[in-house]
Amino acid sequence: MSKQVRVRFAPSPTGHLHIGGARSALFNYLFARNQGGKFIVRIEDTDQARNVETAQEKLLESMKWLGIEWDESVDVGGEYGPYRCMDRIDIYKDYIEKLIESGKAYYCYMTEEESEKEREEQLSRGETPKYSGRDRHLTAEQRAAYENEGRKPVVRFLVPEGQEVVVDDAIRGRVSFETDGIGDFIIARRDGIPMYNFAVVVDDHLMEISHVIRGEEHLSNAPRQVLLYEAFGWETPKFAHASLILNQDRQKMSKRDESIIQFVEQYRDLGYLPDALVNFLSLLGWSPVGEEEIFTKEELIEQFSLERVSKAPAVFDTQKLEWMNNQYMKKANGDQVVELALPHLISSGKLPVEMSEEQIAWARDLILLHQEKMSYGAEIVELTELFFKTEIDYNEEAKVVLAEEQVPAVIAEFKSQLEMLTSFTADDIKAATKATQKATGQKGKQLFMPIRVATTGQTHGPDLPQAISLLGKEIVLNRLQSLL
Repeated sequence: MSKQVRVRFAPSPTGHLHIGGARSALFNYLFARNQGGKFIVRIEDTDQARNVETAQEKLLESMKWLGIEWDESVDVGGEYGPYRCMDRIDIYKDYIEKLIESGKAYYCYMTEEESEKEREEQLSRGETPKYSGRDRHLTAEQRAAYENEGRKPVVRFLVPEGQEVVVDDAIRGRVSFETDGIGDFIIARRDGIPMYNFAVVVDDHLMEISHVIRGEEHLSNAPRQVLLYEAFGWETPKFAHASLILNQDRQKMSKRDESIIQFVEQYRDLGYLPDALVNFLSLLGWSPVGEEEIFTKEELIEQFSLERVSKAPAVFDTQKLEWMNNQYMKKANGDQVVELALPHLISSGKLPVEMSEEQIAWARDLILLHQEKMSYGAEIVELTELFFKTEIDYNEEAKVVLAEEQVPAVIAEFKSQLEMLTSFTADDIKAATKATQKATGQKGKQLFMPIRVATTGQTHGPDLPQAISLLGKEIVLNRLQSLL
């Protein structure tokens, strides 16, 4: 095995990049870069029934969007390829034959119906279901008889009995499993395509993978894989199983859980910033030194180590993600914020697809007015609702403000001041507000709150002169007139 750190992320092309998979990819990437090693992306496409035609492309796109770069894969090649399992079938067949020839694997002709019957009988006796080993020692005549019936065999690995399998895990420490609880597992299907546990061991060995960093859900696969390494006489890579990701109710997250947006592509489409999502995912189960929570990718690479990855489950806190993305939104340049938010104003029907230069400039100013408040791009639709209404429904809090005795005089004077304006910039509106203060003698909340509520319908919001300017003179005057 290579002394250089070589790690891999090996997704199945069955759908979009899940946040759990993204975290695994990120941990591998950060570890490789921290150690000066290589990060490989390999496509585990042996489950042909579940593969989706466009999934590989979408998986790679999502990783590129996150800024996770790889050194070897299907798209960039490398000296350890091919990097797609179905392109390596001939390689697997050779190694399956070696196990059969050495007596460490065998053909099993049990049908699916027979397997299910055996399983049900074991359950009825209160036993943990596992393969009984029925076909372990078939004679040539018995094999021929099964084949004459038209049966196609699977290949099973012969698990040694009465042994302990130890997984030396960089995160969880020493984890042991009893072989008697495993049973002879399938390493190749009836069509000859290898199972995941077999293909991954062969690939990891031949690609000289030094560390296998993945989610805790794969820990149950580890003893089977260790047994295969031992059967071939190969060195086992260092395993590291990161904790589960729980939902906000501290329950194990399933892909049907609708309380959390679960796919990277959805966050991209909602207008999240990739650096913020990377920052957030990195803290799901890994803790940096100190109290700081906002990190650049370079800082994450510098700090990342497996020693600081926790055994305890990580909770996916949606509110924290929104807070973190807002921190990044505040610091983003204007063009980037507009690029994230504008498509949502268009898709919601607030703005047309084709816009004049004047409309584009107005939309840009509107978006940037809300930059400080915005957690993600799609939120702009809700934040700017008042700018696309002709009439306002005043809530109870607004009605309390408008009921104050000085309000009619303030509103009448402010309307009068606005009517005299020849331009309608934020500076013009500041001047009109100052003139209203002078004429009415009102100041502070007694002045500004009635103006804000009367023009926007809100008791708090973005910079008021800018907001009034963007609403436009005609709409503002109509709102003031309807109140009076």
